[in-house]
Formats: sequence, structure tokens, C-alpha cells
Amino acid sequence: MSDDQSTANDQQRRRAARRACKRFLSGERSASIRERLTELAALDGLDVEPDIYGGDGPVQQLEERTAALLGKEDAVFFPTGTMAQQVALRYGAELTGRSAVALHPLSHLERHERHAYAQLTGLRGLWPTTEQRQPTTEELGALGEPFGTLAVELPLRDPGYLLPSWEELVELTEAARATGARVHFDGARLWNTTTHFGKPLDEISALADSVYVSFYKDLRGISGAALAGDAALTAYARTWRHRYGGTLFQQWPAALAALAGLDTLLSELPAFARHAATLAPALAALPGARIHPVVPPTHEFQLWLPHPAKALNAAHLALAEQERTWFVSHWSDAAPGLAMAEVSLTGPALEWTADEVTDIGLRFLELAAGSAY
Repeated sequence: MSDDQSTANDQQRRRAARRACKRFLSGERSASIRERLTELAALDGLDVEPDIYGGDGPVQQLEERTAALLGKEDAVFFPTGTMAQQVALRYGAELTGRSAVALHPLSHLERHERHAYAQLTGLRGLWPTTEQRQPTTEELGALGEPFGTLAVELPLRDPGYLLPSWEELVELTEAARATGARVHFDGARLWNTTTHFGKPLDEISALADSVYVSFYKDLRGISGAALAGDAALTAYARTWRHRYGGTLFQQWPAALAALAGLDTLLSELPAFARHAATLAPALAALPGARIHPVVPPTHEFQLWLPHPAKALNAAHLALAEQERTWFVSHWSDAAPGLAMAEVSLTGPALEWTADEVTDIGLRFLELAAGSAY
């Protein structure tokens, strides 16, 4: 059997096992298309015309609601966050006359968008720090050249869903503005930062001139994002969304799914973070385990175990098939004999106790130790 065939078979097994699972620790069961459509059909306010090029209907409702939640004058719906962020950084460059962007080298903009901001807009990235944290005001000042926008990813996912303290964030944004730069929040997961900061979304967003949020991360939307700011930014954003090909004929399914997420999941996110504080230590107590950060600021963090990724992935699949329990998946090797996976403790994890996490974790490790891959 070829490697491609083996990979395809593994993917089919994982999908089948996930559909059959009764309990989920990290992640949740994938809903069918019929189930998602049934969920959306239950929403109020469906007796309106579909949106036409994003000008009315559910898209407009979503934009207005997002702007209100973030405390901004307006918001613009985008099909992707990559497109939304390009527009925000382009606007900052044109407004300030500065083509440089200060951002973290581990940010989504640098690692997962194929450097779109540089390739398509001609901007340059400046790295205040390479440490696995947000930059300090001193590091920002030491860049030695002007920048048009400071882009801050909240939380900073790749190094472990990291968040600064509220005081650090205030100081950082004030330092950027003191140089004449704008502040942009890459807030794909901004929704789940309120517990850590102890602030509502609008107060957090007030520190930035522009804010991008995702509707499918944490809110279980189909797709889509929003860019929020003042009226001048959003007028510019609608122009460039059209130029980038992002003003689609109809986007009401994605908008409805996002509205459903705001209705049903947004208010639950603080509970996820609080319960994660109970379950994360149980994962950290497993033999050889460590979590990063040690005290997760949200319900998402990294789990590290001293086993090869292939053994852990095989153990995860075996546990799912044998016990109908989805533990922690998608392990990747970080070093020989050391693997890492991202943990996301959402609604299904609320049903778990710390003792249950310990029990299932020990069985998972037994399977990993005996795995022949």
C-alpha cells in the first residue's frame, strides 16, 4: 500500500471513529450537513430576502451586531480572515505613509497566510522580538525604524495560545500609538479572551484601531470573518473587499451560522475557560506530561508528551474505536520521542471531571506505550 493510500485510510478511520464517539474531551463531534441546516432553520428572522452582494439581510445583521459587540462604529463581513487582515494593514500603510508592519514572527500573518500582506500589498514585516511572548514596549522602541501598524495576535496561537496581562497590552498599544502607528488586533479568537483580561469585548477592542474576528473559530460558523473599526476604515474595507473578489453574490449561509454562534456559544466561552482551569492540571499530572502555558489563559493550550507522534496518534484512534472516547488528537513530533498536540476544552469537556481525565489519560498512555504504530 502506498503512503497516500495509507494516509487516506487513516483519515477515513478517524472520521468514522469520530462520528461513533460518545464522549469528547478535546474537540467535539462533527455535525452532518443536515444537522447544521436544521440548526440554522431554527433561527429567528429568516423571513427576509437573502443578502445581495453583502448589502442587506443576514450579512448586514451580522455586521451590525459584530460592530456593537466590539464597540466599533462599523464592521465589514469578509469571506476569509486572510483577506480582512490584508485590507487592515494596507489601510494602515496608506494612512501613515509607512510600509512596515510590526508583528510577531510566530503570528498567523507570518506563518499561515503565505505572507499575503507582503506578497500582495508590498508591506514589510518587522519583528520586535523572537521570544515566545508578545513584545515589550522597549523592544518596540528598539526597532529603529517607523512602522505603520502594530499587529497583535490575541491570543498568540502557535506558541501556545498566549496572552499578555491587561497592563502589558495597554502599555504596548499606547507605545505603538506614541510613534504615530495604528494598532490592529488579529483577534481570530478574541472572543475567548474576556475571562483572562477581566474585560468585556468592547473594552478590549477599544485598544485597537482595527479588529479582525473569525466566525468559525470558537463560534462554529461555516466560514467568514469581520473587520471592525471606524467608518473611514470600513468604507475602505468594502472597496478593497470588492477588488480582492470578496464581495460574493450571496453569503447568507455563512452569516446565519455566525449569528447562531453569537447566539449560542459566545456566552459559554467564559465557562470553557473556567473549567479548563480544573481539567488542565489533570492533563499536566499524567506521567511525563507538561502543558504550555503552565496556567492556560483560555480553554486552549498545548499538551506535550514523551512519546513519538505516531504512537500517540495510533493510541488516540484505538481509544476512539474501542471506548468511543475522543481524547486529544493530531499529535506532531517536536523532537525525537517528544510530541505536542493542541487541546481545546469546549462544551463537551464541561461534562468531564479531573479524575475522569486522569483515568482516560492513563489508558491513552498505556495504548501509546504498546503501540506498534
